[in-house]
Amino acid sequence: MKKFTFLLVFISYFSFGQDQIPAQNGAIQINPILHGSLVIEYQDLTIYVDPYGGAERFAGQKPADLVLITDIHGDHHNQETLDGLDLSKATIVAPAAVAEKLPKDKYAKVEVIGNGEQKSISEADIRAIPMYNLPETADSRHPKGRGNGYIVTLGGKQIYLSGDTEDIPEMRALKGIDVAFVCMNLPYTMDVNQAASAVSAFKPAIVYPYHFRGGDGLADVNHFKSLVNQSAPQVEVRLRNWYPEN
Repeated sequence: MKKFTFLLVFISYFSFGQDQIPAQNGAIQINPILHGSLVIEYQDLTIYVDPYGGAERFAGQKPADLVLITDIHGDHHNQETLDGLDLSKATIVAPAAVAEKLPKDKYAKVEVIGNGEQKSISEADIRAIPMYNLPETADSRHPKGRGNGYIVTLGGKQIYLSGDTEDIPEMRALKGIDVAFVCMNLPYTMDVNQAASAVSAFKPAIVYPYHFRGGDGLADVNHFKSLVNQSAPQVEVRLRNWYPEN
């Protein structure tokens, strides 16, 4: 029995599949895909976030109603992946810098949203917030205002998607976040210590480290979990398999 229980825990911990987040009128389902890509389902709504890695990775997923794109880089706006998906009924939600790169007249609707703006789309409340590198310089990989982090409210739950950001004041000031997806990959965003410090400041109920492949391979998310457990033990850290080939 002990071996069987261990096996179930091991499969659950490292599996490539759905997590359930209890919400009003049903659960929110979280499906890690790859790197910064995931699928969120709630009731009849399916949201793709930064589809990347090829359309085949989304096999078995419901067609998207919404596609959220955070930034112009190829692991966020990946046109090849978008072209392989059934987006015939989808609304694309993106910052202006991404929207201007999308093929003209290809999608049913493109909603342009910038930092500080909020829109209700397909019964989801979507707020765009800054994501950027520090210090702010002219040659920054991620200048403030170009890309979006998102806060998506579904079933009374607030889901934060960091996009490519560092430990910025706007993230530290977040309140009432139920589920957070936080990046940690040098030299593009922030390191594990910065990410843990930020999470310990805004204290989401649940945090998923994601987007953690950087110039030196995969970040040490187990160390991230240890740091958060020490400084903010009320935060549940969920480690999932975002890189199934590794």
